[in-house]
Amino acid sequence: MNWLPWAPLCAATLHIFEEFVWPGGFSAWYRRYKPERAKSITPRFLVIINILFLILCYDAGAARSQPFGPALWLTVAALLAGNAVWHLIGAMKTRSYSPGLVTGLLLYIPLAVVGYVHLLSSGTVVIGTAAVAAALGGSYHWWSAAFHGVRARRAPSSRSD
Repeated sequence: MNWLPWAPLCAATLHIFEEFVWPGGFSAWYRRYKPERAKSITPRFLVIINILFLILCYDAGAARSQPFGPALWLTVAALLAGNAVWHLIGAMKTRSYSPGLVTGLLLYIPLAVVGYVHLLSSGTVVIGTAAVAAALGGSYHWWSAAFHGVRARRAPSSRSD
């Protein structure tokens, strides 16, 4: 499975493409879904967070032979799967297409399942490491929501970025 370390980076790139290029519209959809966070969802913020996200996915592949590499990979895979679930919940609540939903469901969730099964069954990681990685990666949307809440409350009434 030589492709597995780099799969999160490839999947995330396609996911971001779906969100912002084709069919795009994620920013506007997110502001409708969570209007209380609208002030926090700026173009500048989205560019920065997605660049950092792609760097994290790259690091998960590049660190594959480091002692912490498999744990980092599992954490990133859990974050991706959590993102897919977030898109699904958002689409169901808004009864509208969430840009990123398709790649989330078709790439992120299967990737996490395959990766967790492979790394656990090969003995590369133990169940405790996998559980901590799942909890850490899966918690992203809770601390992200808190962060956006703080950003939105602190934002001036109109932002130019």
